[in-house]
Amino acid sequence: MKKYLVVGNPIEHSLSPDIHNYWFSKNKINASYEKRLIQTENIPEIMSLLRDGNLNGINITVPYKKDFVKLVDSLSLEAKETNSVNTIYSVDGKLIGHNTDIAGFELSIRHCKYNANKKKVLIIGAGGVVPSIIVALKRMNVEKIFIKNRTKNNALDLKKKFSEVNLVDWKETIDVDMVINATSIGLKKGEKLDIDIKKFGENKFFYDVIYNPKETNFLSEARKMGNLAENGKMMFIYQAHQAFSVWHKIFPVIDDEVIRIVEK
Repeated sequence: MKKYLVVGNPIEHSLSPDIHNYWFSKNKINASYEKRLIQTENIPEIMSLLRDGNLNGINITVPYKKDFVKLVDSLSLEAKETNSVNTIYSVDGKLIGHNTDIAGFELSIRHCKYNANKKKVLIIGAGGVVPSIIVALKRMNVEKIFIKNRTKNNALDLKKKFSEVNLVDWKETIDVDMVINATSIGLKKGEKLDIDIKKFGENKFFYDVIYNPKETNFLSEARKMGNLAENGKMMFIYQAHQAFSVWHKIFPVIDDEVIRIVEK
């Protein structure tokens, strides 16, 4: 039986095992997928399991998407472009670091029929998934990308890699078409971003990469203001879909049951 893992911290919210194990069953693949809470010091052990063949592949979530970059044998173009790895697979004994978040985000935006062309976008956060969002937004031909983050140094690091992004102070409010929460604030019940949603006005598109819980305070407040609000459900599904296809050379069907798994 092949074995797969998603690793991260926190990890209890992850529904990756549910969706991958469902696809294993539907496609008659003899494999299992589990989630594992890890610390930084556990990363060498995970790499050893991959190299020894005791693991056939892993997904990586916050906060370790950059930690695995230098540990694989080579990087896909997407992983190089973002300096971020969320999927590892093996080819001829070599471990390849890949990034399916770019496609996951872009496909999720297209799924909700939002046209990002020439739009101004604010990304809140500067963590592991943000480079993927930036690359996807560039592919969608947005006009401007703004970044705000509590820790200025992390935002400055992003600016070094993506010179075209514009940094704004945490308390500053700017006029944009789309606001993305790319932080983990909202995973825990009752958590709130220290940002006044009302200042952005109406008729904006608010997007949260978090999919569990289904609606964060960020989205709830945006919706009350009459804005379009979308969680990270489809991004999660599409990035999993891309990882599954890399591992198994099968594009699994995204059916109603897959949607129910994520919305349960």
